[in-house]
Amino acid sequence: MSQRPVSPQPNAGNGTGATGRRSTRMDRPSRIGLLLRRHKGLLKTLGLLAVVGAGGFAFFSFHGNDALLTPLRSRLEAAIPLKVTAIRVEGQNLTSLDSIRTALGVSVGDSMLGFHVTEARQRLDDLPFVDHASVERHLSGLIVVRLVERPPFAVWQNKGRFVLIDRNGEPVPDKGMTGKDAQAFMKLPLVVGEGAAHGAAELLDALAKAPDVSARMTAATLVGERRWSISLRDGTVVQLPEAEEEAALNRLERLQKQFGLLDRPVEVIDMRLPDRLTIRERQAPPAPDSTQGATPVDGHDDATTPHSGQQPGAENGTTGGSGERSGRANTTEEGLPA
Repeated sequence: MSQRPVSPQPNAGNGTGATGRRSTRMDRPSRIGLLLRRHKGLLKTLGLLAVVGAGGFAFFSFHGNDALLTPLRSRLEAAIPLKVTAIRVEGQNLTSLDSIRTALGVSVGDSMLGFHVTEARQRLDDLPFVDHASVERHLSGLIVVRLVERPPFAVWQNKGRFVLIDRNGEPVPDKGMTGKDAQAFMKLPLVVGEGAAHGAAELLDALAKAPDVSARMTAATLVGERRWSISLRDGTVVQLPEAEEEAALNRLERLQKQFGLLDRPVEVIDMRLPDRLTIRERQAPPAPDSTQGATPVDGHDDATTPHSGQQPGAENGTTGGSGERSGRANTTEEGLPA
């Protein structure tokens, strides 16, 4: 009996043949493909939302959104009552609270949805003497405003113009300061003259150590860009030495405490020389002429004939040899006129 030929069978163990062909890396799905297969449903949802969002944006951009969103905003405000419960302001010294409230554009009890932080911050930055501001809005209804002010140090008068300056003598921009805002700076010290702005800080620091003098000062004038003269409330002028202002002011403070010098009718206190103090008193008003309209006695006029006992040369109201009293007195601290 003849044997039937047997066809070779594919070797399944070696991965060869039509059905047992060894798989290669090219036949495996990539990681991105696997990810897309696993999240196919989520990707479809995101794509649908993107299409709807793009269509809504285009619709609102073309037709406008105020008329459509106003009813929606009203419903949200009614459903979620987000109200401003408190406003806290930090760093406010010169800026009035009314100006801050106006710049914020919102008050306690108003809706939080209509409050724009960026716009409020820009309005606060535009206020006089505000260097920069920050605004925070909290879900609790609290609004926090933080101000960084640039305070003026003094008022500088030069060539008829008044300028607010800082400690470095640089002008402080007022950003449209009104008369009401200027009232806060009426008590700032006044410095006058060319170059007075940049030298004011040193003088005013020295004045702070002499409170009796500083309380009476109305203005400080830089003379010839070299030395200072101080004007007091009663019209007295104190002439200070060059580059020795602090020592002279301390000396003047001591004289005020010991002798009450600044309370006397003094016109000028000259302290330009370190070892000498020159005081010029105010001239007393002239006394009324008592001889005007007097009746002559024995046919003689008293204005031309001296009485008995009167020294010659005293007709014009002066005492022989004495002369008129001078209004200046060179004194030391121990010899200050009583």
